[in-house]
Amino acid sequence: MTDGAATQVAHVLVAADKFKGSLTAVQVAERVTAGLRKVVPGLSVEALPVADGGDGTVAAAVAAGFERREVRVTGPVGDPVTAAFALRDTTAVVEMAEASGLQLLPPGTFAPLTATTYGSGELLRAALDAGATTIVFGVGGSATTDGGAGMLAALGAVFLDADGRPVGPGGAALAELASADLTALDPRFDGVEFILASDVDNPLTGPKGAPAVYGPQKGATPEDVETLDAALAHYAQVLERAIGPKATELAASPGAGGAGGIGYGALLLGASFRPGIELMLEVLGFAPALERATLVITGEGSLDAQTLHGKAPAGVAAAARAAGKEVVAVCGRLALPPETLGAAGIRRAYPLSALEPDPAKSIPNAGPLLEEVASHIARDFLA
Repeated sequence: MTDGAATQVAHVLVAADKFKGSLTAVQVAERVTAGLRKVVPGLSVEALPVADGGDGTVAAAVAAGFERREVRVTGPVGDPVTAAFALRDTTAVVEMAEASGLQLLPPGTFAPLTATTYGSGELLRAALDAGATTIVFGVGGSATTDGGAGMLAALGAVFLDADGRPVGPGGAALAELASADLTALDPRFDGVEFILASDVDNPLTGPKGAPAVYGPQKGATPEDVETLDAALAHYAQVLERAIGPKATELAASPGAGGAGGIGYGALLLGASFRPGIELMLEVLGFAPALERATLVITGEGSLDAQTLHGKAPAGVAAAARAAGKEVVAVCGRLALPPETLGAAGIRRAYPLSALEPDPAKSIPNAGPLLEEVASHIARDFLA
């Protein structure tokens, strides 16, 4: 034993997010468990895959006992796709990336100006049809920057150009918007607790808005960013004429810029905004699992400065520290010094890059490397 008191460690909770591009959160938990048990056979390990509202949120809910429901919806470039949401009793977890995510585009293909959130609206409608009275709407990982206009259109909103024709799909087409009518929006939202779960608090437009900050990740050039920012600002102005000052207020609200502005659309539907990981830990039943644990292992693909701003490991570590539990982390790469990790509540981090520094080799072999890393944790904290 080199770290921690082994005699006190009897039950390990693995609450990690995905390693994007290599392992799902479920696979991370499986590999960590296998590595721990290589050193401590029969060790009591509980897996609770976590997500912050972005891609992987539905999978985490299903792993926690929700039922997976599938539905055919409109993908980000108009092709039909199969999307899933998660349902338990009357609570639904809906992930916009399932219908409008970047991963649904062909490899190397982007559609920053034309990608639509229409399918996300269809997915929300499916959750309502399934009887959901509480909807957790996780946003992130989007291919879109349309301010949620596509989603709202799927739910009954009407957006017309100066000739009285529906505006085209995507954010750029909103520059042609002449009128907006939200009166026919699905009335069931009036009786639903609708919660926007996001790890970003950006407004809709401006230097910290959706196009400027996240547009480049979706293939937007600097010119595209200008086009989208102006189009979304115009969209909010037209909505102000339709529903009053609330439209402009919501555009400046935290979370409005989430997932290409779909957060704005959700706020227009009456959603309340909450940090994604905080909300998802509640939904997934993290508190009772944490109570049972004597060591918590969290992590994600890259532990870096972004991790500290609402990502899953930071949320897990904060909750565990408040409960007096020790936390270690696994990751593909580590870009935080020990003192920063400690301030976030993480005792120690174990990167795969320590075993294989070449990402071209590490990423395809993440599973076996993670098992080896977990065996080091077991030797340091359990054996």
